[in-house]
Amino acid sequence: MTIDATLMGAILDSLKDPLLFADTDHVTRYMNQAAAEYYDEGRELIGRSLLECHNERSQQMMVEILAAMHAGEEERLITDNKKHRIYMRAVRDQDGRVLGYYERYEYL
Repeated sequence: MTIDATLMGAILDSLKDPLLFADTDHVTRYMNQAAAEYYDEGRELIGRSLLECHNERSQQMMVEILAAMHAGEEERLITDNKKHRIYMRAVRDQDGRVLGYYERYEYL
């Protein structure tokens, strides 16, 4: 069975936690329904750089983590507090090249 974009979107929208995908230029390319509801600007973030939404320290961290992903890292914890943990997770093509990353949330 081949999964088309509509089915994949429905699967990702069924997740209760926000999921936001950014490409290797840190541009938001996809967010599930939970992410659209979580972020103040919602789907208006699609097509915009995540770097614009973060302070200089966070921007530097995101750039460094993406470089580490190009070097083989798969996932890194970026936020850990009493409310939730947020991870940056690499997305790779079949040849292992980084296509981008997504922010994965774990609510505590």
